[in-house]
Amino acid sequence: MRQLPRSQRICVKLAGECSKKLIAAVRNNPKDVRFDDACKIAERLGFTKGAAKGSHHAFSRPGEPVGLNFQDRSGKIMPYQARQLIAMIDKYEDEL
Repeated sequence: MRQLPRSQRICVKLAGECSKKLIAAVRNNPKDVRFDDACKIAERLGFTKGAAKGSHHAFSRPGEPVGLNFQDRSGKIMPYQARQLIAMIDKYEDEL
């Protein structure tokens, strides 16, 4: 069986800790959430990226009636979208 290079093993090992720091940053400052970070968190919560139209990117999760939409505004998401993401973090945090 092929083993991952050391740098990739470290990234995999620290992924949980990195996501905790990222989530804390989102909660502490929902007005300054990077678009890429919001997408990463949504995917870690089990959401899959669906259609993207222009600057809007939709995420859905099986069994979850509410989807997430992120609008890339100069590399950031809108504060109300960050609050929606925080609500999903609160709902599915035990799965991280």
